[in-house]
Amino acid sequence: MYKLLKVEGRAKRGEFYTPHGVIQTPVFMNVGTIAAIKGAVSSEDLERINCQVELSNTYHLHVRPGDEIVKKLGGIHKFMVWNKPILTDSGGFQVFSLTSLRKIKEEGVYFSSHVDGRKIFMGPEESMKIQSNLASTIAMAFDECIGIPAEKEYVKNSVDRTTRWLERCKKALYELNQKEDTINKKQMLFGINQGAIYEDIRIEHAKRISDMDLDGYAIGGLAVGETHSEMYHILEEVVPYLPQNKPTYLMGVGTPENILEAIERGVDFFDCVLPSRNGRHAHVYTNAGKLNLLNAKYELDDTPIEQGCGCPACQRYTRAYIRHLFKAKEMLAMRLCVLHNLYFFNQMMAEVRQALEEGRFAQYKKQKLEGFKQNS
Repeated sequence: MYKLLKVEGRAKRGEFYTPHGVIQTPVFMNVGTIAAIKGAVSSEDLERINCQVELSNTYHLHVRPGDEIVKKLGGIHKFMVWNKPILTDSGGFQVFSLTSLRKIKEEGVYFSSHVDGRKIFMGPEESMKIQSNLASTIAMAFDECIGIPAEKEYVKNSVDRTTRWLERCKKALYELNQKEDTINKKQMLFGINQGAIYEDIRIEHAKRISDMDLDGYAIGGLAVGETHSEMYHILEEVVPYLPQNKPTYLMGVGTPENILEAIERGVDFFDCVLPSRNGRHAHVYTNAGKLNLLNAKYELDDTPIEQGCGCPACQRYTRAYIRHLFKAKEMLAMRLCVLHNLYFFNQMMAEVRQALEEGRFAQYKKQKLEGFKQNS
């Protein structure tokens, strides 16, 4: 159940009630593709940096160690020792990124594993079965993520197929949730809006999937080649056609700037690999913009990454020390920067929620965006 607490323009402040706890929204989900955050970040660390939702990948966990193995070990929560909500994406994005290795048909997709080359088939029923085995809190529907640019006729046919697949996902998950050996019998389902940058196709698809009364709705197929202004335009056009009384999730986005712009347009769930990926390469986020700690000017800098930051890295270590760790190729460097970046994103979302509660989100967004420009 999604409870809308406050609105400011189209921006929403809500609570999403799940079998694994209440998610305060807007929320940034911390991406742990293979049931772990890259950069040696543990589940205990996620608790320390105020992570609300961990996101794992259906395709990768199906390939290794295998969803049946995770099920035998009690499901993904028990497997990674994390008792808060987990969202699993459907594997669609990963499958469709394997362009040279896959073949799309009405029944699903035939493709080769990127690990060992073995042939795999995945369709709506298979994706739901895998996610049910993983026993995540929220399962994502199996869809086709369309690259941009794309021919309109192809996009229309693809979206029609994605809608048919969503109907099959809903039926399959309902049946799986009734089974005696299912670990999470209250697993939730989010549908995904597609349509590239064709607003008419997007809007029509949003109307069709809204009628299915799902637990939440995602906007997929953005941040895959279009400009930021094109992405914002699609959000402005499409979000009003998705239910306001359900979570709206913008998949794979993005930078702090992207997130603030999307919140203003009515989005309240986000995920992105950027905080962890950038952290592993010494790029850290601050309220004054992004820093590259490999720069020589930080060699003697005895200040934390950001003054006043409550993350484990800033509480104890200096820019100079972390730079030294990177130069020495010490794993701790990556770990500290990933922890800082994820904390930064989680903290920004907490600030957003407070600003929405106090009716000053527009002011907060303006100040935050101005601050980010200082080091850009």
